[in-house]
Amino acid sequence: MSARRTLFGVELDPLTMDETVAHCLEAVREGRQLEIGVVNAAKLVNMRRDPRLAEAVSGCDLVLADGQAVVWAGRVLRAPLPERVAGIDLFLRLLGEAEAAGISVYFLGARQDVLDRMLLRVADRFPGLKVAGSRNGYFDDSEQETIADGIARSGAQMLFLGMTSPKKEIFTAAHGARTGARVVHGVGGSFDILAGITKRAPATWQRWGLEWLYRVLQEPRRLGRRYLTTNVSFLLMTARELIRLTPSTAPANRSH
Repeated sequence: MSARRTLFGVELDPLTMDETVAHCLEAVREGRQLEIGVVNAAKLVNMRRDPRLAEAVSGCDLVLADGQAVVWAGRVLRAPLPERVAGIDLFLRLLGEAEAAGISVYFLGARQDVLDRMLLRVADRFPGLKVAGSRNGYFDDSEQETIADGIARSGAQMLFLGMTSPKKEIFTAAHGARTGARVVHGVGGSFDILAGITKRAPATWQRWGLEWLYRVLQEPRRLGRRYLTTNVSFLLMTARELIRLTPSTAPANRSH
């Protein structure tokens, strides 16, 4: 595997989508666990503010660029990444591969009504998929070990966490190994998209790194301020890092 790239003090794996999927299937075949972390602009900003989130993400076996802005920043800051590996696209690819290979999966996250709708749509789209179990994402911290043990008893080989940050990263760091799943992938709001609750941005918006704006237009009151704040912070982070990496062109002082 290619050497990791360091971006804002975070080590990322320079993998394509195909390479990532291959690593996941290899982990299942070999019976070893692979915890996947994904970062976008907002998460990189929040990792600087939240040490628990930073530690949980950095402890993952694979850390991937989920946001197009991260790929662009990598190019500017001389830490090139081959492409964006969006969490939801990886999720769908792995569901297809799991169906084809008879790999069992578990879904943890979202409200119960959203989870039920998603399960119906997943069954329609991947009729041969082996679903070992599912549970909504509303639980107290005191229940985490019990939930992890339940996932282990289900025998699921892939675990998908449809929860927000930092909850999914902290659960993975603390209890990922306990679940016994070979691939643990936090997919954020992907359950809502698969359930048809929220719409994903068109491909053109994704290519231009405007998926965040599409989400804001759907939920302006809830997301507008959050995205504005984190996007500005990310731009400032990138600018400061670029200044730090750019050698000074000022002439050296000469003694007279």
